[in-house]
Amino acid sequence: MSEQQFEMTQKGYDEAVERLKYLQTVKRQEIVERISEARSHGDLSENAEYDAARNEQAANEGEIAELDYKIKNAKIIELIADTSYVHIGSKVKVYDEELDEEDVYEITGSTESNAMENKISNESPVGKALLKHKKGETVKVMAPDGEYKLTIKEIF
Repeated sequence: MSEQQFEMTQKGYDEAVERLKYLQTVKRQEIVERISEARSHGDLSENAEYDAARNEQAANEGEIAELDYKIKNAKIIELIADTSYVHIGSKVKVYDEELDEEDVYEITGSTESNAMENKISNESPVGKALLKHKKGETVKVMAPDGEYKLTIKEIF
């Protein structure tokens, strides 16, 4: 069976590698020190600090495993300067007629997406719908809570 590939820009790949290094070295060590400190307080059965540190350790190790897998299965994509259609790396201004509002999204690979910065994954419902479409086109977004339409106003 072939491995799943994760499309990333070079920048996204480099950021993922840096994050992985940080989690494996700095954060892992900080957590080990917190666990050690909590152990020194005696009875572990009622030690909230110890439990919290162990939970954080499990979450950190999970993130390490996930990032490591994505990095090993990364497919670096070339950024395209063409603004005649939507692709990974595009910034797209869209209009939602139903909500009567405009938004600007940057289409990224899954590891680079960040909803707070309007960076959406090419694998998200909006990202999938917008890919390969041109300015002026209206696309149908198949979201978990139903379907809606977005009109592409600008690609830059």
